[in-house]
Amino acid sequence: MKLTVNTFMTLDGVMQGPGGAEEDPTGGFSRGGWLVPYVDEGFGEVVDQWFAAGDAVLLGRTTYDLMSAFWPLVTDPEDTTAAALNGRAKYVVSNTLEEPAWANTTVVSGDAVEQVRALKAELGEGELQVHGSAQLAAALHEAGLVDEYRLLVFPVCVGAGKRLFQGDGPGVGFEVAETRTTPAGVTYLNLRPTEFQSGVVHIVDGKDTV
Repeated sequence: MKLTVNTFMTLDGVMQGPGGAEEDPTGGFSRGGWLVPYVDEGFGEVVDQWFAAGDAVLLGRTTYDLMSAFWPLVTDPEDTTAAALNGRAKYVVSNTLEEPAWANTTVVSGDAVEQVRALKAELGEGELQVHGSAQLAAALHEAGLVDEYRLLVFPVCVGAGKRLFQGDGPGVGFEVAETRTTPAGVTYLNLRPTEFQSGVVHIVDGKDTV
């Protein structure tokens, strides 16, 4: 099964607390809600596109708790995000959650990377989507299990916070499958990982040459 990471990110790479200060104050993070001023129709179109492509959802425990407290309350049949999250199979990585209340949820316990590796093989065709879940997404990135990254990058910096791409992570190149900019200035990047490459710039006959 194809594994995709679908997430919101600041210009300095932070994923934490996009929707509000109360979402995830872990580590004393107090600059949540940085996404809200940039929400527009273009943002909504991208997110709708994400959910239209998915078949199942994979979440870390923090993101699962946030979503399970919110999305079941959204009953508007026109809300495609709510329909996808409430109706599709959900897998939550946790070693402490025993009886999830959100419908269609399966708990994945043990070694998260190995369990997700097995899950990808077991589920067959389709797309398994990670939403948010910074710690889980970073671990899957470092393990090379992510087939596609869909990033909405917001024109704001917040300083310290949870990041997808860690300072000690692996070197990875990316093929840009799609990019666009929303009216509010949010950049959408659809990236597929490739081999990391590097090169050297030389001076030849007075000209810089790659």
